[in-house]
Amino acid sequence: MAPHSAVPAAAKTGSPYFSTVLALMAIVVVLSNIGATKGVEFGPIVTDGGFFLFPLAYILGDVVSEVYGFKAARRAIITTFALSVFTTLCFWVIIALPGASWYEGQDALAATLGPVWQIVAASLLGFAVGQLLNSYVLVRMKARFGERALIGRLLGSTGVGEFADTLIFCSIAAGVIGITDAGTFINYVVVGFLYKTAVEVLFVPVTTAVIAWFKRREPTYAVAD
Repeated sequence: MAPHSAVPAAAKTGSPYFSTVLALMAIVVVLSNIGATKGVEFGPIVTDGGFFLFPLAYILGDVVSEVYGFKAARRAIITTFALSVFTTLCFWVIIALPGASWYEGQDALAATLGPVWQIVAASLLGFAVGQLLNSYVLVRMKARFGERALIGRLLGSTGVGEFADTLIFCSIAAGVIGITDAGTFINYVVVGFLYKTAVEVLFVPVTTAVIAWFKRREPTYAVAD
């Protein structure tokens, strides 16, 4: 049994692997922000159009936290949302530009991309708080258990991070997609939390395999003897 270390092992971020994961996180969050402007119903289940994308950002966040550490995860979160803000500013400019005489999609464009700034604000608060909590819990558990109990670290950090994220995000985004009554809002929060958590739990074998792949290939990742 490997002894735990007060400073958990982490690879340096100078490799191309880190930049690839960072790029994937950014595009997933940007696309999920756009998709979240559409309310979606599956019978009694209420969600939004970004439901199938956002859990992937947490899975990628787990990879960054476990392999590269808390500082790298914090940097990835800040970079991702800086790019999200930039994307929203670009949408504002595109909507404000005068349309050509033959262009007939202005109203649809504004209706679809116009509310994105509110979704980004919800994501900035929800995802930032949730991801930071997720990363902090995972890394602190790693400091306690070393390389052991990876599945437990993933599940424990997921529960904390996803709950904070979902509650903050839904509180802001609900009005954007037309949710106004308490019952539907509670449905939105509960379904969002359970769904996102269930996806991460379902993908734990994939997440652990990806983490192991990165650890094997990162030359600067070394576990203390």
